[in-house]
Amino acid sequence: AASGKEGVWPGVVMIHSFNGLEPGYLSLADRLAAEGYVVVAPEWQTFNRTPSDETVGQLIQDCSAFLQDRDDVQAEKLGLTGFCAGGRYTMLFLPQLNQTFRSGVAWYGFPYSGGFLNESRPVEFIDQLDDPLLIIHGTYDAPSRIADIYRYAEELNASGRYFEMKVYQGEPHGFMIEDGQLSQSFAAEDALHQMASFFDRTLKGV
Repeated sequence: AASGKEGVWPGVVMIHSFNGLEPGYLSLADRLAAEGYVVVAPEWQTFNRTPSDETVGQLIQDCSAFLQDRDDVQAEKLGLTGFCAGGRYTMLFLPQLNQTFRSGVAWYGFPYSGGFLNESRPVEFIDQLDDPLLIIHGTYDAPSRIADIYRYAEELNASGRYFEMKVYQGEPHGFMIEDGQLSQSFAAEDALHQMASFFDRTLKGV
């Protein structure tokens, strides 16, 4: 999704949840594009519903290269965001690709999960995290307990890593998407604003 405006803009790679590239993610990409970003949202389950981390990591790098090659993208100002499994990928690859991305937003991610194939856990890469990270989570998240997110935040803090966190009381896992569509709830609207504001500060403000 392009901004639709003349000019050169920051770029964002958006990684959908385990449930696939539902229409709601395309709406999210369009909403973020309207804020002045060029957004690419790859369908990372096209060939394998549970790919290796290496496969997804390469896809994220390919998407960033695609954005950097575009005439309407500021190649040095890229952000990474993801939801559910995509939140884990954001936590996992933002530290490893810190020369590519400037900041990231992890939505209801899994910092202590090794993923589908029991590989690396995002928490193991905290010491490499040089980019600002916004964590968005709901307190009623059953698959990814809020207690683990607080624990992850404590570890980030102990390592001196800059992060921000927005927690929505009563919200479940995947609260941005309802029946495949972008939710119209207060939490969803507010969280979308939080992401746009964070990217505005970390990508447009530098």
